[in-house]
Amino acid sequence: MATEVRLPRLGQGMESGTIVKWLKAEGETVEKGEPLYELDTDKVTQEVEAEASGVLLKIAVAEGEVAVGRTIGFIGAEGEVVEVAAPAVEPVAAEAAPASAPAPVEAAAAALAPSTTNGRIKASPLARRIARERGVDLASVRGTGPDGRIVAEDVERSGVTAAPASVAAAPVPAGEVERRPLSNVRRTIARRLTEAWTVPAFQLTVDVDMTRADELVHKQRELNPGVRITVTDLLTKVCATALMRHRDMNVRFGEDELLVYPTADVGIAVAAPQGLVVPVVRGAERLTLAEIAGVRGDLVSRAREARLRTEDLDGGTFTISNLGMFGVDQFVAVLNPPQASILAVGRTREQVVPQDGELLVLPLMTATLTCDHRAVDGATGAEFLGTIKAFLEDPGLAL
Repeated sequence: MATEVRLPRLGQGMESGTIVKWLKAEGETVEKGEPLYELDTDKVTQEVEAEASGVLLKIAVAEGEVAVGRTIGFIGAEGEVVEVAAPAVEPVAAEAAPASAPAPVEAAAAALAPSTTNGRIKASPLARRIARERGVDLASVRGTGPDGRIVAEDVERSGVTAAPASVAAAPVPAGEVERRPLSNVRRTIARRLTEAWTVPAFQLTVDVDMTRADELVHKQRELNPGVRITVTDLLTKVCATALMRHRDMNVRFGEDELLVYPTADVGIAVAAPQGLVVPVVRGAERLTLAEIAGVRGDLVSRAREARLRTEDLDGGTFTISNLGMFGVDQFVAVLNPPQASILAVGRTREQVVPQDGELLVLPLMTATLTCDHRAVDGATGAEFLGTIKAFLEDPGLAL
């Protein structure tokens, strides 16, 4: 008997998702655990694996938004017949090219044809997302990646490359406003940041002498040449250790309760092409700097390639936002509800500081803590920020 493929609930509160593309065609063999289709949720675009082995007998919904639990396809034995309603959207591949297409166009299309596997165009998830948002047909893009795989840069370059007439987009006249529909991720960012601005919050700011912290980072890089250890990794470790010392900071706000967490699951704000995302380093207080660097590097890499999964983003208890690499000295980060606090840090800069009757030039970093006043009191936040400052100025206390 055929197994129904239903749209899964990939996170708390998920009510629907958008099918971007099927990775298997009707009639193809599918193995359990093999990527079956790409699904765009309000957090990420990810590949969804098949829950059964067999043949993809029918695609009930080729693409578009679908409610959680709805049947979108069937997997069963070869030759098995299933009766379903007509799909909401006909597979794009079903549209036949005009028979009278002139030979030169066919030759041009063949020259641009990207590499395929079992009829599926080879393209990175990020390339697929950019192509979808810009209305670019991947079949018209030449791939420059391994084995002809289409990468993001190929799609971006296609905007200035003549495409076959059947897929060419109308040029935007000079001076005309370009309209870009909001992606699911961008809608979520707008909703969550609007929600954050309704929270009664306060900010606390300190300057940190980064002399010993910088020395430690450089030393750790020498000891761990295979991993790129950064100040963000040290901040993650320091904040995680401080959260375990100040348990009242490691909380999430609920309607009638505060949830106090036993581990420090630290989120790191990442500027990804699809928008701001906050993947989580779990149990950071138990990890070494090298281990944190490895986890952080993997998360950031996958974030920028649009390959994060829902579980990479769920459940954080605290967030770090670092804009130092952009030359920013100081800023205030917006809360990431339902988390009760977020730390914003700028660049390390040399500054003249009076100390013991002398003027010293010290590497200073400004850190600003934003707290949800419903969950955290001012004194509690100040003590926590003081501990972070002490740990950064003497990292041996936190490691």
